[in-house]
Amino acid sequence: MSATRREFFQNAAVAAGASALLAAEAAAQGRGGPEAPLEGAPIPKIEPAWSKLFPAGFRNERVKTSGAEINAVIGGSGPPVLMFHGAPQSLITWRLIAPALAKDYTLVMCDLRGYGDSSRPAGGGDHSDYSKRPMALDGVEVMKHFGYGQFRMVGHDRGGRVGRRMALDHPDKVTKLAVLDIVPAHYLYSHVTMEFVQAYFHWFNYLRPAYGPENELKRANDAGLARALASKNEVQIDYARNNADMASIHAMCEDYRASASIDLKNDAADIKAGKKIACPLHVLWAANGAMGKLYDVLGIWKDEGTKVTGKGLPGNHSLQESAPKETLAELQAFLKA
Repeated sequence: MSATRREFFQNAAVAAGASALLAAEAAAQGRGGPEAPLEGAPIPKIEPAWSKLFPAGFRNERVKTSGAEINAVIGGSGPPVLMFHGAPQSLITWRLIAPALAKDYTLVMCDLRGYGDSSRPAGGGDHSDYSKRPMALDGVEVMKHFGYGQFRMVGHDRGGRVGRRMALDHPDKVTKLAVLDIVPAHYLYSHVTMEFVQAYFHWFNYLRPAYGPENELKRANDAGLARALASKNEVQIDYARNNADMASIHAMCEDYRASASIDLKNDAADIKAGKKIACPLHVLWAANGAMGKLYDVLGIWKDEGTKVTGKGLPGNHSLQESAPKETLAELQAFLKA
């Protein structure tokens, strides 16, 4: 084990207890958070916007997995590509690049469990409902449902973290993996700096016991939904209708709690065993964003895989929305057989 990976393992073991310590301290001081989530403003019935945002020929299907019910939009023809979005988004994040990719690939774009129109498991306890391991299994089972035993995978933000876990847990399934604007969570939690905390305060804020952060987000997201409805922007309305749902808010917080607890334990075990991503891995990041400014993104990922390439791009964190032309070109070149 290299000195760097030994450091990851040692630091991850410390970081793995972060959320548990926060919860224990809060309970000891009587700060366990409100007993129940806020109801907030009622959410009007809003039809999902995917059919307006993707070309004719794309279709919607819900797939029951062993742990959730996953909402998917499928389109195109050719080799299969599984696509997972980030937080707090949904599968419509791919709307600007999907039409071109669908000319060469069959796209299976999914809402992660807890997000978009997928089901929202309860979470709680050890947060294992939102560990990247079962979330990765959702993707494998969705692809099996459609008859695909092997596939390429593209993930942004949280979706990239699920893709990383999928490539480690199911190396026989993922033939290529592209991740957008992330470095591994175990690296972030074991290399905490003031700059990281300032840029990603929510990574720590969401670890507090339920329903403290959830209720704060509910108030803010209710206001966001009102603004979106007033704007009549279909994309913002579609994001906001889910983000104002308390079950979805709780799911997202559980996703972060899992990243700082059970996921770190899984990562520590893999690091100790020397496991690396074996398939070709392509990393894209916003060169002028927080990732590009704070980290040697490509260098960090080269310690995670055996065949790693990457490039910084213009745009912001959501590269597929802010720099669609450049992101599309990179994905087309990488995904090509």
